[in-house]
Amino acid sequence: MEPIEINAGGWYLRALRADERIDDRPALADGGITDPDYVDRRTAEWGDETHFSWAVCVPTTAEMVAEIGVTPGSDGTAAVVGWARAGYDAALSDGLDSVRRFTAGALGLEPRDA
Repeated sequence: MEPIEINAGGWYLRALRADERIDDRPALADGGITDPDYVDRRTAEWGDETHFSWAVCVPTTAEMVAEIGVTPGSDGTAAVVGWARAGYDAALSDGLDSVRRFTAGALGLEPRDA
């Protein structure tokens, strides 16, 4: 599956990126994620449908302020988790609501907290 973008009201959810236009690695480092292959791994997981992840972004700047991930289980459910940079708990909350709806509607899985 190709990454799916989601409009979460005041926030924009997109695939993680580390390219010449947008680099989420500094924001990921704020969340304690420093693995240089992290973005590539998350991209590959979309392709094999083992994990779906989104950068929750400020719509006007594309700055990543949170990350949300969905891991499908073998029982028709999916674990939904996320973290936010300091001061962006509202972005995480809004994003989680939208991702839970996507998980149920588009993936046909029952979202659950991890």
